[in-house]
Amino acid sequence: MKIALLFSSKAGMAANLNRRPDDSTIEDDEPPPTDLLAECDSDETINAVAAALRKRHEVVPIEADVDAYERLRQLRPDLVFNIAERLVGPNREAHIPTICEILELPYTGSDPLTLSLCLDKSRAKEILSYYGIPNAPFWIVEPGRFVPAAVPLPAIVKPLYEGSSKGIKDSNVVRTRFDLDARADEVARLYKQPVIVEQFLPGREFTVGVLGTYPAIEILPIVEIDYRDLPAGANPIYSYEAKWIWDTPDKPLDIFSCPADLTEALKSRVEEVITATCRVLHIKDWCRIDVRLDEKGEPNIIEVNPLPGILPKPEDNSCLPKAARTAGYSYDDLILRVVEEAKARWGMAVS
Repeated sequence: MKIALLFSSKAGMAANLNRRPDDSTIEDDEPPPTDLLAECDSDETINAVAAALRKRHEVVPIEADVDAYERLRQLRPDLVFNIAERLVGPNREAHIPTICEILELPYTGSDPLTLSLCLDKSRAKEILSYYGIPNAPFWIVEPGRFVPAAVPLPAIVKPLYEGSSKGIKDSNVVRTRFDLDARADEVARLYKQPVIVEQFLPGREFTVGVLGTYPAIEILPIVEIDYRDLPAGANPIYSYEAKWIWDTPDKPLDIFSCPADLTEALKSRVEEVITATCRVLHIKDWCRIDVRLDEKGEPNIIEVNPLPGILPKPEDNSCLPKAARTAGYSYDDLILRVVEEAKARWGMAVS
């Protein structure tokens, strides 16, 4: 089978951004965020995914840039393996699946609507709330507007349309009104988008990998993130610093345990909210969902990642591959499993 691997490399997306003179780029008089390319794929990840796919299939790597549509139109692959998150805009993760649908090409992962909804944290939380799936109380603050006085403290400030901990620094957990206003203004200005302010949940944090499409999903062993190994004084969140600065391959943070040490009751409740989330958001093939306990010990959804991070090396602490390894899957097994899930969903012959 011929598979097109669609990715957003750091070099490719930086070049693509520089070609866009419109107002979606970072203005010249303000330096871009240091984490601008955090979501983009490393060459190591792209090569690892391609190598896994080549164990069974012919693979054509394609950068998800402005030429991707024409390349896919001419190639007409049997399947598109999509890991492209693109770089600009609240619908950027939906670009490649939308192209696939225009060209009537089968692709892995969730559809454009689900990808856009999950990237827009407020829209995902609105749907979860409608269906009674617990998540932290939240407020949206447009750039230049004031944070509502009703926001309780402590709170956490996030850019509305980002992933990979972009814009979520250690200082984003705020405990005073002054810090809340200052951080919300800074994040909105730097990332040129609204911010979401959430009530900070004090309990344990987990991240949960899922394979398949509801109702036939496999929930992988749950990963707990234990923040006691963070530097002294750091806030207990998986911040940009924790993910990309303090955690390095030569000195990895010892903050992950898989499987998490859970009572059967708590494990069952976490899996219940994960299953409900996959159902109402129409997650397909794979996902990683972040969960945190509130003051009553109730699991709350804090992030839904239908294009999950898949760094290949165990020391990189990439949580979906970590959970898959605990379940007995190698990295290659994980990638090929997603192909088989997509093939079955599209009515193609399964290997």
